[in-house]
Amino acid sequence: MDADPTIAGTALATRGLHKQFGDVVAVDRLTLDVPAGSFFGLVGPNGAGKTTTLSMVTGLLRPDAGSAYIAGHDIWQDPVGAKARMGVLPDGLRLFERLSGIELLTYLGRFRGMPLDEVRSRATELLRVLDLTDAGDKLVADYSTGMRKKVTLAAALLHSPQVLLLDEPLEAVDPVSARVIRTVLTRYTAGGGTVIFSSHVMALVEELCSHVAVMAHGRLAAVGTLAEVRGAAASLDDAFMHLVGADDRGAGGLEWLRSSSA
Repeated sequence: MDADPTIAGTALATRGLHKQFGDVVAVDRLTLDVPAGSFFGLVGPNGAGKTTTLSMVTGLLRPDAGSAYIAGHDIWQDPVGAKARMGVLPDGLRLFERLSGIELLTYLGRFRGMPLDEVRSRATELLRVLDLTDAGDKLVADYSTGMRKKVTLAAALLHSPQVLLLDEPLEAVDPVSARVIRTVLTRYTAGGGTVIFSSHVMALVEELCSHVAVMAHGRLAAVGTLAEVRGAAASLDDAFMHLVGADDRGAGGLEWLRSSSA
């Protein structure tokens, strides 16, 4: 456990996290604290650095500088301790296509060293809650996008982590699957877990999140409770547009699109 007192009570803490690809700075000395037990939204336009940030804090991408802590454990100095406390739904799902849903969860649970009976019990319950019971014996190769997201969420929850890190968990998901996922995530935070997820959908973030961070050009444009970030704006979407400097985009020009019914 790291002795840095500034990370006490955080589910995720970054200190000067930095990543550069050639001349492009993807994440610029990012320092961020995510309170334990929060439902935390990480938002920003394309290219803002959200996925790069999540890749670094989950250990999938090594930063050029800085550090990241999951529940007080340094992701690079104590990767085993940090990864034992996190569940991850990454961008661009990569699953074992020739396994069934129940086989996938059993394999991943055993890979984490969980007892077989416990894995089977939890996997069966997760499949039931996520409305995948009938698909448990089907090959993952035959799963729809929504089913893949749900079985990956089941894998992320299987070991009862303290922190869930989800990259666009509801992208391209049908409304029924989306509602199931939202319900499970809300139950998880109500039980004391922390959800950190990236999304482009401001209405979803406003509906679910207690805290939010807005990224632009690899830096934080704003961070705090939902009410603090929204401020006097009518909605989080309005506040977001102002924070990333996109208030007037799409306005002006294109006069030729006017209806001409002469």
